[in-house]
Amino acid sequence: MSGLRTLFKQTFIYGLATVLPRMLSFILVPLYTTKGVLSSVAEYGEVSVIFSYFVLFNVVLAYGMETAFFRFFNKEDDKATVTGTSALSIIISSLLFFVLALLFQGQIASYIGINVKYINLVIWILLLDALAIIPFAWLRATQRPIRYAIIKILNVFINISLNLFFLLALKKLAVNSSFFEMLYIPNFEISYIFIANLIASGVALLLMLPFYARIKYVFDAKLWKSMMRYAFPVLIAGVAFSINETFDRILLKELLPPDIADTQIGMYSACYKISLFMTLFATAYRLGIEPFFFSHAKTENPQKNYAIILEFFVAMGSVILLFVVVFADVLKPIIVRSEAYWEAMWVVPIILIANFCLGIYHNLSVWYKITDKTMYGAYISIAGAVVTLAINYYFIGAYSYKASAVATLVAYALMMLLSYHYGRKYYPIPYNIKKMGLYLGLSIGLSVLSFYEFRTNYIIGISMLIVFLGIIGISEKKQLKRMLNK
Repeated sequence: MSGLRTLFKQTFIYGLATVLPRMLSFILVPLYTTKGVLSSVAEYGEVSVIFSYFVLFNVVLAYGMETAFFRFFNKEDDKATVTGTSALSIIISSLLFFVLALLFQGQIASYIGINVKYINLVIWILLLDALAIIPFAWLRATQRPIRYAIIKILNVFINISLNLFFLLALKKLAVNSSFFEMLYIPNFEISYIFIANLIASGVALLLMLPFYARIKYVFDAKLWKSMMRYAFPVLIAGVAFSINETFDRILLKELLPPDIADTQIGMYSACYKISLFMTLFATAYRLGIEPFFFSHAKTENPQKNYAIILEFFVAMGSVILLFVVVFADVLKPIIVRSEAYWEAMWVVPIILIANFCLGIYHNLSVWYKITDKTMYGAYISIAGAVVTLAINYYFIGAYSYKASAVATLVAYALMMLLSYHYGRKYYPIPYNIKKMGLYLGLSIGLSVLSFYEFRTNYIIGISMLIVFLGIIGISEKKQLKRMLNK
C-alpha cells in the first residue's frame, strides 16, 4: 500500500505538470472561440488541423525512445550509458529531421495544403520539443517531479501569456506606441499562436540544458539496437494512436466540401475540448503509473497492485464522465464562448466515453510493457487506427463530424477489449471485472440518459450523480480506509 500512496502523490505532481500542457489547448479554447479574436470558425478549424499534424510528428520524432528509456533505465545497471545513448539518438534524429524539413518545407506545405509560413514555425517547434524528450523523461525516471512540474508549468504560463498578449493586447497597444506598432501585423493571428508556442518551447529547452551539460555522451550501439527493437513497436503504436486521436480532423478537411470543411472542423474541435476533462485525468494517471509499473515489476505479486490501480481509475473516471455530461451545458459557454460552435455539442458524451475507454486501455497495457511484448501494443493500436480510418472514410460524407466521434469511440473500445483479452493470456492480473463493469456500465448508461433524454434537467441529472457517488462510496469504502490507514 505504501507503493500506492507514492503512486498517487507522484500522479498528482506529474498530473499537474503534464496535464497543464495538455490543458493548454483547453484553456485557450475560450480565447480562440471568442468573437473577434479569430476571424471565423473556419480559421479555428485551420489551427486545429495544424495541431493534428503536430501530434503525428511529435510521435514520429520521439519514435518510442521515451518509453524505451524508462524500460532500460530501470533494467540496466549502467544508467549513464542508457541516458547518453538515448539522448544522442534523439539529438541526431531531430537535427536530421530539422534540416530535411527546412529544405523541403515548400513541398510539404503544398502536399498537406497548409501555408508555408506556418510550416516553418511548426518545424522549429517540433525540433525544440523533440530535444526536450529525454531530459523530461530523465526527470521522471529519477523521481524529480518538482523540477519537472516547474518547467512544464512555466511553459504553459509563457504560452498562455503570449497568446493573450498577441491576440488581445497587442492590437490595442499598437495604437499608441510605435514600438508595439512594429510588432503588430494585421491578420497574423494564426502565426502569433505558433510564435507563442515556439517561444514557450524554447524557454523550456533552455531550462533543460543542465541535463545536456551533465550527461556522458557515450553511444552504445548494441544497447541502442536493443532499445530500438523495444521502441519500434511503441512507435508504430504511437503513429496508430495519433491517427485515432487527431486524424479525423485531417480526413474531415479532405472529405468534406471545401466551403464547409474548416467550419465543421472548427465546431467539432471546439466541442471536442469539453471532453478533455477525461483526457486530462487519464493522462495524469498514466504519467504516475508508467514509472510505477516498471519499478514494481520485480516486487512480490505486483499484479495485485496493478488490479487495484485500475479499479480506482475506473471508479474515478466513471464519476468524471457522469459529472461532465450532467453539467455539459453549464460548461459549454465557459469553454466554447461563441454560439457559432455549439452545433457540435452532440459529440461530447461520445468523446468522453471514448477517452474513458482509452484511459482503461492505457492501464491495461501494463502487461505488454512489462513482458517486453510491445509489438502487441502496435497490433492493438493498428486495429484501432484501421477502424478509425474506415468509419471516417465511409461515413464522413453522410454524417460529418458525428462519424468521427463514433469512430473514436469504436476504436478505443476495441483497443480496450483487445488489450484485456491478450493480457489475460500473457500476464494475468486479477482485475475485479464485475465491480469495474458495474461502474462503467452505470456511468455510461446514466450519461446517455442524462444528455440525450434529460438534457438540462438538472434535478434528474444531479440525482443520478448523487446516487452514483453513493454506490462508489459504499463499494470503495473499505479499500480507501485500508489505504489511508497504511
